[in-house]
Amino acid sequence: MDAHCSRRGCRAAAEWALVWNNPKLHTPERRKVWVACGEHREYLANFLDMRGFLRETVPMDRFEG
Repeated sequence: MDAHCSRRGCRAAAEWALVWNNPKLHTPERRKVWVACGEHREYLANFLDMRGFLRETVPMDRFEG
């Protein structure tokens, strides 16, 4: 999978999968994924976590999506 970081304007290769869902919109089993480079992982994870959306962060080489 040749994915690029989900941070706006970043074209770096994705190293992390940030698995999330919005409980107000999605059923509990529904999962959405943002991907992040090493530099933007914390920023994107904090954005999702502050809203209660982040479910897990997984290295891309172990992500099964």
